[in-house]
Amino acid sequence: MAGFESLAYAVRVPVVARYFGELLLGIVVMIAVTAGCALVAGDTDFAERAGLMLLLATAGALFCRRFPTQPDLQVNESLVVIALTFLVGSSLMVWPLMAGGLTFWDATLESVSALTTTGLSTVEDIEHQTPAFVFARAWMQWYGGLVIVVLALGLVVEPGPAAKRLFGAEMEGAGLIGGTRARVRRALVVYSALLVFGIALLLALGVGPFDALVHGLAAVSTGGFSSRDASIAGLGGPAVQIAVTVLCFCGAISLSLYSTEWRHGWKQLFADTELRAILLSVCLVTVILYLSLVLVDGRPWSDSIRVAPLLAFSAQTTSGFEAVRVADLGAASKATLILSMFIGGDMGSTAGGIKIVRFLLILRLVQLLLRRTCLPRHAVLELDGSDDRFHVREIMAMLAVIFLFIAAIVASWLIFLFYGFSPLDSLFEVVSALGTVGLSAGLTSSALPPLLKAVLCVDMLMGRVEVVAIVVLLYPRTWLGRRAEVV
Repeated sequence: MAGFESLAYAVRVPVVARYFGELLLGIVVMIAVTAGCALVAGDTDFAERAGLMLLLATAGALFCRRFPTQPDLQVNESLVVIALTFLVGSSLMVWPLMAGGLTFWDATLESVSALTTTGLSTVEDIEHQTPAFVFARAWMQWYGGLVIVVLALGLVVEPGPAAKRLFGAEMEGAGLIGGTRARVRRALVVYSALLVFGIALLLALGVGPFDALVHGLAAVSTGGFSSRDASIAGLGGPAVQIAVTVLCFCGAISLSLYSTEWRHGWKQLFADTELRAILLSVCLVTVILYLSLVLVDGRPWSDSIRVAPLLAFSAQTTSGFEAVRVADLGAASKATLILSMFIGGDMGSTAGGIKIVRFLLILRLVQLLLRRTCLPRHAVLELDGSDDRFHVREIMAMLAVIFLFIAAIVASWLIFLFYGFSPLDSLFEVVSALGTVGLSAGLTSSALPPLLKAVLCVDMLMGRVEVVAIVVLLYPRTWLGRRAEVV
């Protein structure tokens, strides 16, 4: 323990403030767009509220940027900066969203859900909200998916170790941790291109311009906020619903794969292990859901064969669009979706969950354990060559994230149970929040007790920054103890 204490360093507040200020500039851009659009749409109340928050965020960013830059960041400092960015960013949009008639806790849940690309909502009549309110939610989802960090690191923070720390904390495994502005800009180009493609596709299918914009923003970010009360079920026919689902899938695979495909062709894209695993998982979930919908829920087979794949993609990509009300599904269907939401999408994408690569690692470790039972004690058996990229330290980190994810689920689930809610529905809601999915079993509403709304908000934040950043933010040793000198 003494050795640990001699090596441990608390965060340096000036360093955290400086880089938090850089990322806060990204939040300033996000709020400025919402304020400008509200002004153009004639929603003066929303525009005035967003304008005041814009001034506050700008003042905060300018103040924080007065501190000197630092050539390197500690791991705990980078995680604290990322956590504070999403925490403060969502807090700044609470008051503007209250212009839609929401209470403080409803607006808080709405704001956190938007910025973390989750999609859980207490608003039941979204079609009666102003265009500024509807756009703001979808814009926050797209922006929170990637752009905050990309803008800060690609256009503000100088390339180097500090950029690697921050970008690595946000986009682990994305193939973008090199810290060069070229790679960061390439990520933004891919992300923006997907949005343009999505909007154009929906327009071509006859979706109105505003609905196409909102669903394009929400689908590419795997966010799930819709401009329709019935989600994509009220947007259009099967072709439109399939198009939105395809966009969600595009956002749920690693952005680095698009650059690989551009250089080496489509064959290289589908040679990716994680991509194939996601497709296989979706197929399995689709089959199980279909059997459950027909045999257990008693739905017509013709309807189930359409709904099952849409729900499977929605859960696996953590987009949260509903082709049918999840609250009306049976226990078997909900349990299947819970597992799919828990696994999630690809590393380096906007999808949530524990990520498919971590799930594959668990399967490989179990396989290794079973193989060793058949071998003599002196035999040596390691992970196969396809796992050379995983060192012991990385494997431990992945397993730790999975453990913290499960621990957060259990803790949040118990709080819901103390309030007397159904065990299965409570588990569904918690996993949906932590997986930043947005599908709801019907518990998330304006009638939900404030404490449970707060629990879901914390879950969504933990899911967006992968639990560890929030744990580090609350860890006493992060703030107390000796500190390295600021250069």
